[in-house]
Amino acid sequence: MKEVQQEWREIKENIVINLPTDFKINANLGYLERNKNECMFEVENEMITRVIALGGTRTLVRIHVNEHNQMTVSFLKNSRPQKRAELEEVAKYVREWFDLNRDLTPFYEMAKADPLLKKPVQEFYGLRVIGVPDLFEALCWGVLGQQINLAFAYTLKRQFVEKFGNSIEWNGRNYWIFPTYEKIAKLTPADLADIKMTVKKSEYIIGIAQLMASGELSKDKLLKMDNLIEAEKSLINIRGIGPWTANYVLMRCLRFTSAFPIADVGLHNAIKHLTDSKNKPTKEELLMLSSRWENWQAYATFYLWRVLY
Repeated sequence: MKEVQQEWREIKENIVINLPTDFKINANLGYLERNKNECMFEVENEMITRVIALGGTRTLVRIHVNEHNQMTVSFLKNSRPQKRAELEEVAKYVREWFDLNRDLTPFYEMAKADPLLKKPVQEFYGLRVIGVPDLFEALCWGVLGQQINLAFAYTLKRQFVEKFGNSIEWNGRNYWIFPTYEKIAKLTPADLADIKMTVKKSEYIIGIAQLMASGELSKDKLLKMDNLIEAEKSLINIRGIGPWTANYVLMRCLRFTSAFPIADVGLHNAIKHLTDSKNKPTKEELLMLSSRWENWQAYATFYLWRVLY
């Protein structure tokens, strides 16, 4: 599949990223603002403020899109990296977060002719699969979200981040950095006892952190695997990660556009809503529907999720 590398440049201490013509910031802000308990970034006045942590570098950035459909990344609190290589890493992170290197033309051509996707694509045109570029954060978010509603998952994430993460204070607010796997690997479930997650989830998260700390698990290793099936199997072999969590991570972190969390309750509810059905779709029905979405199951799922909020 064709991928389009978007250019970036420096203008007056800022990073400016040229956006794909089909990128619409309001469609993406609508997704980012879906839960007010989000702790990893803040959206206000159509601007996004967050910390981008890359290795030992911590930068506090503010992101907005101008009238020329260019994304400007400005640096707050004197956190602008001085080396061009570090600026490149920030630009790369933002491009990955919004999946800006992806050519969505084939997806839109398919979706506009698909009875189920036609309406969501029309309503939310310009939305990208907004990612979780950090593997540990993506895995933790997947584990935290297992078998609970989205609102409670956000509460657990906030408790976890505020207890074990670091933050940068600016204008009287804390902007959080997700806890590192190195730090979590040294903990026991007792250390997580005052976070309202199950003991099993605490064990799973610590186990994942330990695998990453040992080097046995890494984003690079997963990306170097031959295909989605191999990467999915590798993830499912980890205690606490089933097919749903594996495909969530494959979709939002590893960027496999054919990842498909087929057991996702939100996906089922969206399909029920769009088809005016009283029953959730069966696995056979889901496979039949998704057969039309070949190589774009992740984007189809993301747009269907968006119908619900």
